Amino acid sequence: METRKRSVVKAVVWNLIGLSVMATVGFVATGSAAVGGTMALVNTAIGFVTYLVYERIWAGIGWGRHV
Repeated sequence: METRKRSVVKAVVWNLIGLSVMATVGFVATGSAAVGGTMALVNTAIGFVTYLVYERIWAGIGWGRHV
């Protein structure tokens, strides 16, 4: 089983990657660093929480694991 700490670290790293990608996409789409950055921050916050919940649910499911 995966620890909560590992799930959080994975979520943080994944969301930092997503933040940089989304900020770039937002900037290219709008031409504004402020709007692109805001879009990226909102997306990252929502994605972080969703990913953590998703990871914790799957951590409790034994299907597909070999002991």
